[in-house]
Amino acid sequence: MPDIRTPLATRLGISTPIIQAPMAGVSTPALAAAAANVGALGFLGVGAMNAEAARKAIADTRALTDKPFGVNVFCHAPAKADAGAEAAWLAYLAPVFREFGAEPPAGLKEIYKSFVVDDDMLGVFLETRPAVVSFHFGLPDAARIRALHDAGIFLMACATTLEEARRVRDAGIDAVVAQGYEAGGHRGMFDPSERDEQLGTLALTRLLARNLDIPVVAAGGIMDGAGIASVLALGAQAAQMGTAFIACPESAADAAFRAALQDGGAVTSMTEAISGRRARGLYNRLMQLGEAAGSPRVPDYPIAYDAGKALHAAAKARGSSAFAAQWAGQGVRLSRSLPAGELVAALSAELAQSLKALAALEGASEAASA
Repeated sequence: MPDIRTPLATRLGISTPIIQAPMAGVSTPALAAAAANVGALGFLGVGAMNAEAARKAIADTRALTDKPFGVNVFCHAPAKADAGAEAAWLAYLAPVFREFGAEPPAGLKEIYKSFVVDDDMLGVFLETRPAVVSFHFGLPDAARIRALHDAGIFLMACATTLEEARRVRDAGIDAVVAQGYEAGGHRGMFDPSERDEQLGTLALTRLLARNLDIPVVAAGGIMDGAGIASVLALGAQAAQMGTAFIACPESAADAAFRAALQDGGAVTSMTEAISGRRARGLYNRLMQLGEAAGSPRVPDYPIAYDAGKALHAAAKARGSSAFAAQWAGQGVRLSRSLPAGELVAALSAELAQSLKALAALEGASEAASA
């Protein structure tokens, strides 16, 4: 496998500028370790875990690899409960629950704790010292950033605009992830109430690379080596890829999700209806319900996710995946079902081939102008 190192790859101790994206609920120790063992940066998505589950996931990954890997947490503002909005949303979903012989839950709760208030998770990171910690939905406070840096941990954070990226840089974060609108999963916007500029991966990557002096990692819609070469040409030092790794046997994707990835007609859409925060996934019935005329306001993230997960569980018990949160990016039809190690090898070979082709074009252009 070709050894293709950017300055960021060298700093992270990886031999290819490929990062297996952290995907809460889909990434596993086996997936992170398999990617790491062949030179990529593997990642665990622990934002939906408590501290002890995260500790176990880190230990399980270390049992499978001695290579560096990262962990990712959510830094959203803690949810604001609204009993009226939550009751209205449950009442709206009640007829659908009954289609599957179930009743909606009596109430909803905040199912994930934000890292900004999770001292136990911080303690786990300071004790276990993963090579990288990355942040989604914003940033923790300066004291947490300083503590992680003092523990020798490399920090990354997601940004969807230049303004967010500048906040990442100014906070002393080591690298920024440029999340384009094509990306699967939750939008990393710091404030979801603000207007979403919806910048694509290529435009955002170039914008950040030209305006920042910290490494840029491109994310969103990148599925093969040609895509990686494209973002490197725009100034990124690595590509973070999530959807590309979902079909790997090491991921936690269930059979229905795997089948959907192979569907040539698979389409994605943005929705708030599943979790309470905008996210891109395979279009499903819960998205449809959220779009319907007269649908009530979706409760706050991640309170709404409690309802979405309950509805999915009721439907799944009757053999339906129509309400599953199958997060995926716009490149989903380029998915390949390969073991993670083979996928990284294929991506690296494609990248080398694309870079060689670009160099040949540059050489031909220079010769023609001589």
